[in-house]
Amino acid sequence: MTVAAPPRQIARTVPTRLVWLLLAVILLVCVIAASVALGAKPIGIDAVVDSLWGGRDDNDAFIVRETRIPRALLGLVVGIALGVSGALIQAFTRNPLADPGILGVNAGAAFAVTIGIAWFGAASIQGYIWFAFLGAAAVTGVVMFLGMAGRGVSPVRLTLVGVAVGALLGGVTSAITLLDPGAFDRMRDWGAGSLSARGWDVLVIAAPVILAGTLLALALAPALNVVALGDELAGALGARIARTRLLVIVAVTVLAGAATAAAGPIGFVGLMVPHICRWFVGPDQRWILVFTIVLAPALLTIADVVARLVVAPQELQVGIVTALVGAPVLVALARRSKASGL
Repeated sequence: MTVAAPPRQIARTVPTRLVWLLLAVILLVCVIAASVALGAKPIGIDAVVDSLWGGRDDNDAFIVRETRIPRALLGLVVGIALGVSGALIQAFTRNPLADPGILGVNAGAAFAVTIGIAWFGAASIQGYIWFAFLGAAAVTGVVMFLGMAGRGVSPVRLTLVGVAVGALLGGVTSAITLLDPGAFDRMRDWGAGSLSARGWDVLVIAAPVILAGTLLALALAPALNVVALGDELAGALGARIARTRLLVIVAVTVLAGAATAAAGPIGFVGLMVPHICRWFVGPDQRWILVFTIVLAPALLTIADVVARLVVAPQELQVGIVTALVGAPVLVALARRSKASGL
């Protein structure tokens, strides 16, 4: 009996990984700069620079300082949240093609936003961001309760329960929006996933929550490496498996819930980027998370810039662009004979 060799990752040594990480950071800085400089309204580079340094006080400066900068920074933190939550849920379920939405996070947030708009009159992102976050947390709690069922935490059982609850809430959400056309109109942009019309107030709410979730995820990386060896071996090595899985669920809820609340349900970023990072650097969760923290916001920001420019002066929702790019890339990754595993 022969055992197939694991797929060879590109960055196999620490120096090589550090070089690639530096290049990834440079890419991220460049795309954030592009996000500030480019948009549906043409603004010269000199005007952008003057606006950044406070040398201008006109309409262009207002657009740069009050619209593009918070939008770029929100893309940074939302991208980090989507990518890290995707990496965690893939490690948690031992499924390299898993998505944060399988725990019902997106469905819970969408359901709560629909309730907030239809029944409580929430009319803006500032008004329903709290509905989305509380909905994500509440549904994840329900999924945990139903999935554990007194027999401990099982990734497979949690996944099945999460998919079932998400499908149920998705159907109820669709029914409410169809019965209330006004609610449908108000949540249309949010439901497609968008970074537009978000100011500093949304960033101030989302950023601290996402920072806390990211720090928790980084702290869990060594334990996830041990858990990936299997429950029996991990237990023999002294790993606290139940505690690790519980904290992973908390981190995924915080990260995906905050990202979905701030920008709506954006697909494929949390699924695609960790998968690519795993193929690139190997199965070590520490390196996967670090690369994901850099590359996920880079991908989301690039998609947002494309969304602004492709039909200018109108804009597409960034969730549409990530789906158009992510779907064929994911199919190509899944068809690889040496697709990355866990």
